[in-house]
Parts: sequence; structure tokens; C-alpha cells
Amino acid sequence: MVKVVNLKKTFGARVLFQDINLSLDTGKRYGLIGANGAGKTTFLNMLSGTEEITEGEVQVQNGKKVGVLGQNQFAYEDYTLLDTVLAGNKRLYDAIKEKEALYLEEYTDAIGDKLGELEMICCDEDPTYEYDVKITKILEALGFPASTHNDLMSTIAGGEKFKVLLAQVLFPKPDVLFLDEPTNNLDIATISWLENQLQHHDGTMVVISHDRHFLNAVCTHILDVDFKKIREFTGTYDDWYIASTVLAKQAQTDFDKKQKEKEELEAFVRRFSANASKAKQATSRQKKLDKLDIEAISVSSRRDPSIVFKQEKSISKEILELINVSKSYDGEVVLKDISLMMEKGDKIALIGPNGAGKTTLCEILMENIKPDSGEVKWGATAKISYFPQNTTDLIHGDITLYDWLRDFDRDADIAEIRSCLGRMLFNGQEQEKSVKNCSGGEKHRMMLSKIMLEKRNFLLLDEPTNHLDLEAIIAMGEGLLAFEGHTICVSHDRELLDAFANRIIEIQKDGTIIDFSGTYEEFLESKEK
Repeated sequence: MVKVVNLKKTFGARVLFQDINLSLDTGKRYGLIGANGAGKTTFLNMLSGTEEITEGEVQVQNGKKVGVLGQNQFAYEDYTLLDTVLAGNKRLYDAIKEKEALYLEEYTDAIGDKLGELEMICCDEDPTYEYDVKITKILEALGFPASTHNDLMSTIAGGEKFKVLLAQVLFPKPDVLFLDEPTNNLDIATISWLENQLQHHDGTMVVISHDRHFLNAVCTHILDVDFKKIREFTGTYDDWYIASTVLAKQAQTDFDKKQKEKEELEAFVRRFSANASKAKQATSRQKKLDKLDIEAISVSSRRDPSIVFKQEKSISKEILELINVSKSYDGEVVLKDISLMMEKGDKIALIGPNGAGKTTLCEILMENIKPDSGEVKWGATAKISYFPQNTTDLIHGDITLYDWLRDFDRDADIAEIRSCLGRMLFNGQEQEKSVKNCSGGEKHRMMLSKIMLEKRNFLLLDEPTNHLDLEAIIAMGEGLLAFEGHTICVSHDRELLDAFANRIIEIQKDGTIIDFSGTYEEFLESKEK
């Protein structure tokens, strides 16, 4: 359905891709993966026609409808929610709006003929005349009650706008779907709904996501962006991970073998090149050495971070207690009489639908917001590291990454500061770059470096995986599992929750909580029962 022929993309002297040849077939759903900066979004944009191609071409089968998830959340501010979704089928939208305008004019034969033409378009695009019913169903599934469907897009929050754009791309049921991070700003329940929708997409789909569970649920194939190439694997993300691990070990073995051979040949040439009786053999080995191409043995350009949380001093028996904590905004209850006590060894996953009050609870725990009623009691020995949701706004200034981190602990060993940055892949010269030039993902990694340096016994993390790639999220789960202190972590990433949590607290829409002792998988099983 989609063919990529001899594709090349350059930015100045830098080659991002070259000699890419792929056939993206009907019935296959591709997960596009790769390290941050590898060019995933650029490649997806070239597929959709929104990015210029340096060489080669992308061919989409004639007559096939293409759907691209919009990234400009403010592109439809003067549209209603319903009209924004309807605009996903531009031909139908234009015909309906022109019909509505003509009905307001005085009838003439010309208008009658035009209405007939427009009616044919509407019938062609929507044979069952149920576009409004279909849109209503999608919007309600995404959490928008029918009473809001005629509200303007300008009246809803940024995260909610993204949901409407998601509805927009799904509504026309395009033959080809290009989705860049569709799970951003979605809660767990909505992500599950989206998975179900995409599992029933019978055309061609290419999706970028850092949600491992999501990739496993919806993808039948993986496109791995690495070393200016794109390799196709059949199977889910986990299938790819197993295969790539085997390939990496094989490549490492080949590399080690070639490296050893290279060293032996170099030693022989050095030893006997001046010896007349051995000169011929030395020349022969030099030719063999010249043919060795060790650089061609490439394992992966990915670098895995190492996230290690340590505590300088363990917490005492009294950890944290909430007593009847309540909070409302403009009369709307967000938290209602929440009481809980953390026990020794608790690692809590704090979950719930968007807007349920998870961030509000974190801010109350940090005493940045006062509850309307109730009390928060921290243990006397609790030392808290906080990862707020607005991390990118907190990291700024015209100082180096090293100096920014050093400012938090002037007594810290220089090697320790550099080690914390290095664990988050800020190596060597990168530690001397200016904070103001950091991307959102880099600022998240800096905050994790800060938390590792602090070595406190309680981690309060609000959406720490935003902007992180798959490798960093996996490292985060491993770090939280190994951490000997206590944790409350807000996240919609189910693989992360599965990795570390032994207690689940779900905030309900009415502000109350479900408090479950067990893993996230066990929590889901209990809800099904």
C-alpha cells in the first residue's frame, strides 16, 4: 500500500537516512522505534508528505485515504469539538458546511442543482448518514460527554485538545494511518480504548510510541531506525527486543574476534616487517589487515541509561499518613476524604483518569498546595526527592549542566556529580553544554540526575517518563524496583507500573480512592473479577 524507494534525507552535511527501501503492506501495523534523535518523526513526516525528501520517493497506492495525527493542538480553536472531528474527512466537512450555507439562501434552480451535487458527495463519503452518531460515539469514548460536543476547542485544555485530534484522525477510518505518539496525554483507560481501535484497523499503520505495552498490543511489525538504516522485524516490540539482543551478542562476538585478529596481525607486521626473511609474510598480513572492516560490525547506536536510586539513610517506622484529605476547585471535588498510611517497603503506583487529582495530591504532599481539610503527616526521618510534572519549566538558565547539578550539593564529590550526569547519558563535553539549549527529554534526564545525586529515602514522581525513550523507561523501572527506599509514582506507562509497584492507589472521578495491595497486573485482575 505504501512503498519507500531509495529514500535519503540529509540536513546539511549530516545524513539522517540513506538507501531506504521498504514495502508497507495492507493488514500490517508497524511500530517505528529508535533512539531519541534517530529521526523517527522525520521519517514519519516524509511518509505522510509533510517533510521534504532529499532523494527517492514515497509511493501511496492510488485511491487510498491517508490519516495523519495532527500535532498542532491549537489549529481548530474556532471549531466546535464535533466540527473538528468532522474535519478529519475534509471532503465530507466541506460538503456539509456548503449545504448548510446554501439552505440559508433563497432557493433557485442553480442552488437546487448544487445541493444535489453536494448530496451525492455526502452519500459517497457517508452512505449511512450517521457521521454525527459516529463522532458522538468516539468523543464520548474519549471522555467528552454529548453536552460538550458543540463547545469550541478554545474552551478545553491542551491535553484534551489532543484527544479531539485523535478522534479526528480515527473518524474517517483511513486506509493508511500515520500516528506520532498517540498515547501522549491519555490516561490508562483511554489508552486501552485506543489499543482496541487500532487492533481492528485493517489497512496500513505506522506508529511512534515510547509505550512498550502499547507497541506490544497494537503492532504486528517493528521498524528499527539505527545507523541511517531502517530494519524491519516481524512481531511485537518484545519479539524485536529478543531478536535484537541475540543479534547484538552475535555482533559483539564477531567484533571481539575481528579485534583480536587485528591486534595479532598488527603485532606480526610490527615484529617482522624489517626482517627480510619474513617480509613477504608481513606484507601478506598487512594486506589482510587492510581488508578488516571492524567499523562495519555495528551493534546499535542506542545508549542505555543507568538509573540507580540510593538512600543515604533509611526511613524510620513512621513514613507517611494522610488523614481525611479533601480538595475542591471552583466547587468541583478533586480529592474527597482520602486517608492512607504507607507501610514499610511500600512502592505505590498512583493512577486514575486525567483530571482525577493525581498531580494535586502530589502537590499537597509537597506542601505546595494546602488541602481544604485533612492532614498530611510525614515521618521525622523522611527525606523527599520530588519529580514534578512541569520539570521542563523548572530547569533554565545560562549555566552548564554540570554547574546546574553542582548547585544542588556544593559538598558533593566532583566525580559523583559527573557520574550522575553520565548515568543519564550526558558524557564528556555534553556536561558543559548550556541548560537553556536542552530539549524536554534532556531536562527530564537532568532531573533524574539530580534525584540520583540527592540520595533521599522517599521518591515522589509525577509522570517521570514523559519525554523519555523506551530504553530510559526500562531503566527507570529497574531503578525503582532496586531502590531500597519508598516511592509514590504517577504514571500511565503500564510496563513501568508492572516493573516496580507493590501497591496501587487509584483516584476515582468522585475524588475517592481504591487502595489495593499487590502488583498492577493483580490489580487489573481484581477489577475484572
